[in-house]
Amino acid sequence: MTVVVDAPPAAPSGRGRSSAFEVHLDVFEGPFDLLLGLIGKHQLDITEVALAKVTDEFVAHIRASGSTWDLGQASEFLVVAATLLDLKAARLLPSASVEDEDDLAMLQARDLLFVRLLQYRAFKQVADVFATRMAETGRRHARSVPLDPHLSALLPELVMSISPEQLARIAAQALTPRVPAAVGLEHLHAPTVSVREQAALLVTRLRRQRSATFRALTRDADGTVVVVARFLALLELFRDGMVSFEQQAPLAELTIAWTGSDEGEVDVSDEFDEPDAPDEGTDTQAQRP
Repeated sequence: MTVVVDAPPAAPSGRGRSSAFEVHLDVFEGPFDLLLGLIGKHQLDITEVALAKVTDEFVAHIRASGSTWDLGQASEFLVVAATLLDLKAARLLPSASVEDEDDLAMLQARDLLFVRLLQYRAFKQVADVFATRMAETGRRHARSVPLDPHLSALLPELVMSISPEQLARIAAQALTPRVPAAVGLEHLHAPTVSVREQAALLVTRLRRQRSATFRALTRDADGTVVVVARFLALLELFRDGMVSFEQQAPLAELTIAWTGSDEGEVDVSDEFDEPDAPDEGTDTQAQRP
């Protein structure tokens, strides 16, 4: 039975676009794109389509167009015809049970060809939608007219809430060049803090108070370096058995108690105050920068 379909209204064609190609077969007569849609919907068996006759008719269609034939239309036909040829070859193979990996790969290839036909059909539909919308919007132009008088009268009056002098100061501040940001170098020249001096200060306080918290002993410190120096001094005093530490829980307040003698001077090591001396026997030339 022959399927005869009237061609649908063509979408607005671009410049140099050829007329739609139609096929005339024993089982179908109509546009070539519609033939692809029927095969994709399983309404027409690919094995009943004579692809050789379709190719001959397309060649005749190109020759009839003369020098105005469309290269894009020819490229689309080659893609669709090659896909239909692969699909028909896969359908003509015997549909036996899958015995090896080659048969399975062949069936998967047939399914991929069918999916490719559906994708091509979707691309064609989207392209037709784009062409229609571009043709419609190409005839639209923006209207350039002034605002209607009765609408312009509704605009609120501009009220300046600042004086001209204030506006001038704001403008001068906005136009003043910004000072580029600079990295401060003050922290690179921090003064040196003596651990022995801080130890002597802590000994005097602990002998008078007998016990104190580390927070209280560093409350008058004017910098992080002083806090670190007093902490190192306490470690030296603890090593010499002059103080004891007590902490009720982790991260709790640290209490320092005086356990040394109440008289005499306390000598603290100066290893934190003096620079490291070079090892004996080391080549002086090798230590130069």
